[in-house]
Amino acid sequence: MFSIADNIKTVSQRIQNATKSAARPADSVTLLAVSKTKPAEAIRAAYDAGLRDFGENYLQEAQDKIAQLSNLAITWHFIGPLQSNKTRPVAELFQWVHTLDREKIARRLSEQRPEGTPPLNVCIQVNINDESSKSGVTPGEIAPLAEIVSALPGLRLRGLMCIPDPSQGDEALASTFKELNRHFAALQSRFDSVDTLSMGMSDDMEAAIAAGSTIVRIGSAIFGARN
Repeated sequence: MFSIADNIKTVSQRIQNATKSAARPADSVTLLAVSKTKPAEAIRAAYDAGLRDFGENYLQEAQDKIAQLSNLAITWHFIGPLQSNKTRPVAELFQWVHTLDREKIARRLSEQRPEGTPPLNVCIQVNINDESSKSGVTPGEIAPLAEIVSALPGLRLRGLMCIPDPSQGDEALASTFKELNRHFAALQSRFDSVDTLSMGMSDDMEAAIAAGSTIVRIGSAIFGARN
């Protein structure tokens, strides 16, 4: 039976192979461990194996784990849908939000970011395949929201995030990732703070890295199937 540390080595090798194939630096992709539904002990094991970035989808669950692991130097990423009545604890406890898709949420996060802490790093979520079941802005809405975010003192615009339609074939998936990269490049040309393209999960990280991803969000390949 493989351990979490063994799984991290395997995933790290996959990332290294993918960056090499794409002629990119080995350190150009951050491994974000998606720890939703997993206990604090599993996160601690991944931390002991060298990981520092962890992603959570569910606020109540995340709050408990953040409290339990407060002695560790973890960078916490919120990667789930965010309702306006849940923004305060996210603004207070997390360093990143990957799922920003509304002006109202942006303004609340900025206003509720504690004084004296660095701005909250945010990625705008793009509904790149126009799926009714998923959150995110349309490609045409990226620029207007980015303008708003860049002007808010409590936020730092870092880039874009997507969750592509998993039913696509390999060619369509690669095309989807390349499309988001084009929007990312356009955003980079306008905002100096933009450096992050959050795309790719356990089953498609290689295609995402080939298309320029800088953060891959990996859950099952590290921690096993969801509980």
